[in-house]
Amino acid sequence: MTSSKTKQVQRCSWAGSDPGMQAYHDEEWGVPEFDSRALWEKLMLDGFQAGLSWSTILRKREAFRKAFKGFDPRKVARFTEKDVLRLLEDPGIVRSRAKIEATINGARIYLAMQNDGEDFASFIWTLAGGKPILNSGPLPAKSPLSEEISKVLKKRGFKFVGPVIVYAWMQAAGIVNDHSADCFRRKAVSAEQSPIQPESD
Repeated sequence: MTSSKTKQVQRCSWAGSDPGMQAYHDEEWGVPEFDSRALWEKLMLDGFQAGLSWSTILRKREAFRKAFKGFDPRKVARFTEKDVLRLLEDPGIVRSRAKIEATINGARIYLAMQNDGEDFASFIWTLAGGKPILNSGPLPAKSPLSEEISKVLKKRGFKFVGPVIVYAWMQAAGIVNDHSADCFRRKAVSAEQSPIQPESD
């Protein structure tokens, strides 16, 4: 019987020892997201995170997706007060009226931009310079770019998009690569970086 040594995987410290957080770190966090709907979903979920830990949102993510119809902006934009009340009774999500209403409003803004010929992903990535930013310094809570994007999103009418929330979203969506220098994902994520490709739809 041969014994095999298990190689220690070096991750960002925030991934901890929780299997769910580790999987999220290894498979999703920091990977550049160029799909408009998925990018919008991440922004809405980060809005729900305000004042809470990401692990809380991650555990509830599938319940959020069910409650918000797969985060399909067209469906969410049609939500009424009846839907708000339904969501406030859903124990699987964060039951905050302000955050629920912000998500519904966010879907309507997303669609208004789309109707005006603005692709959400292209809009955001253009603000970011067209390709992911490789951060080589300490992890900030916010950055000049997150402050700029926050300001633009607020001007459009989005809520729960302060510069700290926006920076967390930028990290999650790979707008900035904040994997630590010794993390095994840093180089792998960097290899996936490419300029935004406009959607053909």
